[in-house]
Amino acid sequence: MSLKENINMVKEELNSEEKFFEKAVMTEKFVKKYKNVMIASVVAVVLVVGANFAYNMNEEGKVLAANEALSKLYSNPSDAAALSELKRLSPDLHDVWLYSQAISNNDTEALKALKSSNAMIIGDLAKYELAGDPASLEEYASKQNAIYRDLALVKSAVMLLNENKVEKAKAVLSKVSAESSLNELVSVLKHYGVN
Repeated sequence: MSLKENINMVKEELNSEEKFFEKAVMTEKFVKKYKNVMIASVVAVVLVVGANFAYNMNEEGKVLAANEALSKLYSNPSDAAALSELKRLSPDLHDVWLYSQAISNNDTEALKALKSSNAMIIGDLAKYELAGDPASLEEYASKQNAIYRDLALVKSAVMLLNENKVEKAKAVLSKVSAESSLNELVSVLKHYGVN
């Protein structure tokens, strides 16, 4: 190697070291400038993860305790302490239990109380069970989100047919949706009502 090549090599090495130190200084300035923000971000992430873990553990404990209270109610339906514990832990599951008991005991007062339930479908089911005449069944079926809409219409039509109100029953049966699994029954009822 010649002297000129050695000098160029040393210059390149010095330039690369200079660039390395320049980058190190820029990184150090960046870290000093945003040190608090980075620490706060890490702390925030740790807190969020910890809070989420604690929340999930708490919810899991509530579910287990609610299941235990429900299990006590299955073995002893008159256990008032288990019923109040279930209501405290899971109001929706409490309403489901009350609905199942009201249906099995034919308790219309309990069903009336459940008409305003916040549980997903309990209020709707209670309204259906309480509808005992054609007018109330049609009123139930007129609600947009009625679960047993078509069944209520068929039940109303059968009651009307029993009262010899054939034309009214046909009008009610025509409200049953075309996609309903009850369409065969509707066809039979329309034919039965006509003849």
